[in-house]
Amino acid sequence: MSDSDFDRHRQVLFAAAYRMLGTRADAEDVLQEAWLRWDRVDHDEVAEPRAYLFRLVTRLALDQLRRVKARREAYVGPWLPEPLLTSPGIEESAELADSLSMGLLVVLETLTPVERAVFVLHEAFGFSHAEIAGMTGRTERAVRQLAYRARQHVHARRPRRDAPPAEHREVTERFLAAALGGDLAALLDVLAPDVTLVADADGRSETPRLPVRGAQEVAEYLVSVVAFWPPRLGVEIIPVNGGPGALITAAGRPFLVFAFDVDPVDGRLREIDAVLNPDKLRAV
Repeated sequence: MSDSDFDRHRQVLFAAAYRMLGTRADAEDVLQEAWLRWDRVDHDEVAEPRAYLFRLVTRLALDQLRRVKARREAYVGPWLPEPLLTSPGIEESAELADSLSMGLLVVLETLTPVERAVFVLHEAFGFSHAEIAGMTGRTERAVRQLAYRARQHVHARRPRRDAPPAEHREVTERFLAAALGGDLAALLDVLAPDVTLVADADGRSETPRLPVRGAQEVAEYLVSVVAFWPPRLGVEIIPVNGGPGALITAAGRPFLVFAFDVDPVDGRLREIDAVLNPDKLRAV
């Protein structure tokens, strides 16, 4: 056993930490602390390095979630996860890829820290209730109850299945052209009637402090801000958190990341998540 065990599992450990925490920075902090603790362990005494490292990361993530709770409660306006512009590379199943979506991560924010960890470990990474009990310091029965509550809560609120990927680029291109061009009719054509726009800027730019709902309301808002777009815009259509999205740059610097949820029935956008908080765009 050696540091190579940590390196071998680092990608999947980051994937788990990010899903539990919602930001790259917090996930990287957890991984750094996990590595320091792993470095002090007698590796010859660890029979199953992967399970040991998951337990270590899970407990550190739970501690971190409790620390950031007050910070997120004081957040100005809606809070969205820090966007990942490409998949981390371990999205080998539909279930794992779906657990990365912006929509699901937002729902996970409404769970308790332990419920969130249990849901991620069981639903996304396939750990048994008994294994999760060892990772979280709970009994297996308690973990089963936590998993049931978390699953019921998430299934009641999570977005429906996404549209086929072939439809993503077309609807994204149409939306971006209409939004950047201020074309109200084109926007109404691409937005679902019950579309929701969520903008995360932490009060550092003039964005709605509450979600904007309804096609007419969202379209009119987007048209109203066209005059305030910064100069020298660049647009790149790119997957965001495993789903359709786009990176908007201003003078070559990241300005905004869009993530979209597409209705699989009519191919229209039913949710638009816009991350403008510069702290969440540093890694971009």
